[in-house]
Amino acid sequence: MATRLILIRHGQTAWNLEKRYCGFVDIGLNEQGINQAKCLSTRLAAFGIQKVYSSDRVRAIQTAQIALNDCCLEKNPDLREIHFGVFEGLTYKEIMRKYPEIYIKWVENPYSVVIPEGEDLRDFKTRVINAFTDIASLNPDKTVAVFSHGGVISIFVNDILKTNDFWDKIPHSTSVTVVEYERGQAKISAFNDTSHLWVK
Repeated sequence: MATRLILIRHGQTAWNLEKRYCGFVDIGLNEQGINQAKCLSTRLAAFGIQKVYSSDRVRAIQTAQIALNDCCLEKNPDLREIHFGVFEGLTYKEIMRKYPEIYIKWVENPYSVVIPEGEDLRDFKTRVINAFTDIASLNPDKTVAVFSHGGVISIFVNDILKTNDFWDKIPHSTSVTVVEYERGQAKISAFNDTSHLWVK
């Protein structure tokens, strides 16, 4: 039997809708995000989840509690989104007006630049990979739900695939990505699955 990690990006927030950068800032779900989390409930029930972890940010916690009916979860701050430093709370257009040079570099190659007052993407990768490695090792042969953020899932998926496509691997709100471990090797059996959002 394999260890399965069910990775879920949190539901939509007002800042997502407004295209504002949100990393460490603690913001809750908007009405659409709440509805997305409700749609997720039936999808997750099919997995037989035995353990639940979440980022300690309220948007992830809310998504877990709605989708899994006030489940008992373990909060892990290492599952937080990357800290966006001076970009936090700003829209793309606002960042281009205030920090055009650094923003262009960030968009073109996020691995090559550190946002002022923010977190180095390499340090972010280290804490995220360590968090997922610990979760997998602590839950052998179990199915575990992990509620976190777009950047967190992207950096983990890229590590498994041995790629650096950070922007291309950011999943949609309340999407499901499944990672299975066999003999210590991780493989992705589903990525960015949002089929539950279209069920009527």
